[in-house]
Amino acid sequence: MTAFWILAPVMVVAATGILFVRKAVHAALLLAVVMISLAVLYAVLEAPFLFAVQIIVYTGAIMMLFLFVLMLVGVDASDSVVETIPGQRVTAGVFGVLLGALLLVGIAQISLGTVVGLEAANSGGNIQGIANVLFSHYIFAFEVTSALLITAAMGAMVLAHRERLTPKQTQADRAAQRLREYAESGAPLGPLPAPGVYARHNAVDTPALLPDGSPLPSSVSRVLIARGTVRSAPDLADDIEEVQRSLGVPAAGQGPVPATTEEEQP
Repeated sequence: MTAFWILAPVMVVAATGILFVRKAVHAALLLAVVMISLAVLYAVLEAPFLFAVQIIVYTGAIMMLFLFVLMLVGVDASDSVVETIPGQRVTAGVFGVLLGALLLVGIAQISLGTVVGLEAANSGGNIQGIANVLFSHYIFAFEVTSALLITAAMGAMVLAHRERLTPKQTQADRAAQRLREYAESGAPLGPLPAPGVYARHNAVDTPALLPDGSPLPSSVSRVLIARGTVRSAPDLADDIEEVQRSLGVPAAGQGPVPATTEEEQP
């Protein structure tokens, strides 16, 4: 009972927050809180199989899949007000009211039998007891729920479907587009030039140099250029001279570096 009175308010607050938060990622996280709290209640009620299924399947697999999809794909706030199917909000509201009325009628007609306790229900094992009840007394509800889940999955596919406005480009189309860009603006046909290699520097912020020694802007990302984090040629020259001095290599136009210790002298 203690766990119930602690977790029940948490579940109610999290479930209420799902309805009022504005971001889909926050709603998914709150739903995960509800699922984890429900799993803890299963564990307290000595139902280890339901506890494991709730954590592994629902919270660990399905819920995290939803969360990763939302974080990777992204859902804009304006997407929630766009109806991909005309009249879907009104239809959903009507079916929601009908479902609520059906649940109220069904709950009002429930007659509870004698409570036998968990020891008698789990006498042959927790998993065996669940299977016996699920596939005997509640087989019809189980099959209806399966059909409902399949229908929901197909509905999600229909709602998430987007018609392609332009035909998909083939490899030949992309090659022809590159040739047109080369003819119009002189864009390179191949990949962009690689970043320059200066001694110990081979980074994306190091520009390649043209034969005249000037940096090649197309060899670095435009984002780095806009941020002003591209390395300049004088800085690279100073680094090269520092490395040469540390290795004892003479710089350009200088003679050999004299030995400084007796061991280095011939």
